Amino acid sequence: MATKKSSPAGNKQIVASNRKARHNYMILDTYEAGIALMGTEVKSLREGQASLADAFATVDDGEIWLRNVHIAEYHHGTWTNHAPRRNRKLLLHRREIDNLIGKIRDGNLT
Repeated sequence: MATKKSSPAGNKQIVASNRKARHNYMILDTYEAGIALMGTEVKSLREGQASLADAFATVDDGEIWLRNVHIAEYHHGTWTNHAPRRNRKLLLHRREIDNLIGKIRDGNLT
């Protein structure tokens, strides 16, 4: 019997979403970005323990930082566990970051 091979693009899974933000704000553009994570954060996200309720992104020195995201501590972690609400760097292309900075400076967009 033949088995299906899954492609890397087929393994995408939504770990957390902010439904309240989609209700309260008009989303004009969406960007797909990577996040710089520690090892225990990845394990905790795989268990689905993340909250984007108070999350927002800021631009500091030409870099995008994700703030106030709560990723629960990994319950099997040791002293190497991460801080649940630490700032995490978003990984975007330079032209996308410059595009976002330009939209923020024009005004009326956050």
